[in-house]
Amino acid sequence: MANETKVEGQYGEEQIQVLEGLDPVRKRPGMYIGSTDARGLHHLVQEIVDNSIDEALAGYCDTIEVCLNPDGSCTVSDNGRGIPTDIHHTEGISAVEVVLTKLHAGGKFGGGGYKISGGLHGVGLSVVNALSEWLDVEVFQKGKHFRQRYNRGIPQTRLQEVGVSDKTGTQVTFMPDDEIFEITEFNFDNLKTRLRELAYLNKGLKINIEDKRAGQERREEFCYEGGIIHFVEDLNQYKEVLFETIYFEQRYGDNEVEIAMQYNDGYNETIFSFANNINTEEGGAHLDGFKAALTKIINDFGRKLNLLKEDEKLSGEDVREGLTAVISVKLPEPQFEGQTKTKLGNSEMRGLVTNAMNEAFGTFLEENPAKAKEIIMKSVLARKAREAARKAREATRKSVFESAALPGKLADCSEKNSELCEIYLVEGDSAGGSAKQGRDRRFQAILPLRGKILNVEKARLHRILENEEIKSMITAFGGGMKEDFDVTKLRYDRVICMTDADVDGSHIRILLLTFFYRFMRPLIEEGHVYIAQPPLYKATIGKTEKYMYSDKELEDFLAENGKAAIQRYKGLGEMNPEQLWETTMNPETRTLLKVSMSDAAEAERLFSELMGDQPDVRRQFIERNAKLVADLDV
Repeated sequence: MANETKVEGQYGEEQIQVLEGLDPVRKRPGMYIGSTDARGLHHLVQEIVDNSIDEALAGYCDTIEVCLNPDGSCTVSDNGRGIPTDIHHTEGISAVEVVLTKLHAGGKFGGGGYKISGGLHGVGLSVVNALSEWLDVEVFQKGKHFRQRYNRGIPQTRLQEVGVSDKTGTQVTFMPDDEIFEITEFNFDNLKTRLRELAYLNKGLKINIEDKRAGQERREEFCYEGGIIHFVEDLNQYKEVLFETIYFEQRYGDNEVEIAMQYNDGYNETIFSFANNINTEEGGAHLDGFKAALTKIINDFGRKLNLLKEDEKLSGEDVREGLTAVISVKLPEPQFEGQTKTKLGNSEMRGLVTNAMNEAFGTFLEENPAKAKEIIMKSVLARKAREAARKAREATRKSVFESAALPGKLADCSEKNSELCEIYLVEGDSAGGSAKQGRDRRFQAILPLRGKILNVEKARLHRILENEEIKSMITAFGGGMKEDFDVTKLRYDRVICMTDADVDGSHIRILLLTFFYRFMRPLIEEGHVYIAQPPLYKATIGKTEKYMYSDKELEDFLAENGKAAIQRYKGLGEMNPEQLWETTMNPETRTLLKVSMSDAAEAERLFSELMGDQPDVRRQFIERNAKLVADLDV
């Protein structure tokens, strides 16, 4: 039967719109940069930097500078060849203007400008231009200095010669358009992470970032002569490693395979894959080739060294336990999925990476039988632990997943519609008591946790499944865990970590986030995890009370108001139910920070980097990531 609901109005040729020039980008920016949130904003910088990296790959650039300017704009400069300034033979305008105003125009389409390039569609610089309130491009070339200005993608002048210069390169300064972006303030740490990554991937290349914004002035410089060897070693910086980093680089015609790998005594794998410097977060052919070859080689050597019986087989999960690896491939014609490039599609790279592994990693094991034995025995132990974990999981599924009984210490809410419900994870019975009395029982549930939960980075699965606090969370949430996790079965829409506003509270929060990240990742990916913001102090002057959430806030208050009666909350248990409701739990007045995994690779780094049990390492982690959630929400 035909749909009875019809849209009013005519539909003829006059309704067919043709978007010219850069209009499609401004009309549908998400098609070109993924989103218009913070991630899309920072993608603009990445597009320009990628062009400079391509100059470096071609052998013409050794320094890239990124500067966050006081007015909120961003400048990216390099010492490459500079965008060509001559008049284009078919367009009748300078090649600079062609690149900045024409979609799918660039030197990456086989014209001989670049053999290897991260740019695929030729839309990078023109997209940045289209989505900027204004953009200035300066080119230094042939002893001359050229400049051109654009407003929202429209040239205000032709390319002009404005002086002489003995340097070469391109400098682009742009102001993101607040008509397009939800946020226009750049995050220094976000950009620093990506630029550091690029420096690892291009050994010897200098990449600097400077923040000139008032009150935020700082500068970081990156240059790694060891390339991805340094990358792996830095990732394993706070872990016990089995032996030195295994590194090899293989060339097959214009294709290059570069791999660095190192085993540590942990139980999780950390693998980053890149193609032409692009972080292929979803993997692809190169990662598939690496995993398949690693599994086959270790199984073959296990049998060769009589450490495995003929009918025994180690799984990929077994051989990658405790592995940290970086796979970087470079190829002339990369095939990515979409402009945001998250998965490599070139099937030939699977075979090339497999060949490189067989030739180089196989040779390493041949020449180092003691180290080969160490890797194999670690993998064998992983297989045994996996079997124990399978049995523990089956027992846990029966006792926890399939049980209708909720944890005894859970104070549940009365609302049955999960979309309206939220659960607070609180630190200890004292805070749990205040939270239970102060909450709105209709939609707020409280689950007290006893002390620090198990550090899942340091424990095998069967131990994790035996932990009472973790079992309580699994049961209370209702969605299961690992591959069994089903976000549609969650009993609460919001999971809120409400720990004390001190170092121990920060550590517990990190442990909770680590557990969610490793075992309930969709919980974070789909935006169900939040951080509560309890106050550190209450200041009283006469009958006026003010809550403060940091030492800086207290200092500013005292500088402005003079003496006041100060109460410091050592823990949430020191707050009475009314205070806890007023400051932290009332939906109308509270501040919740949503934990986002929009940049999963950076989250992987943050969670795995400093999750040691040593107090000094924990303190360093907390000091460096005081705004952990804000840093993740990029």
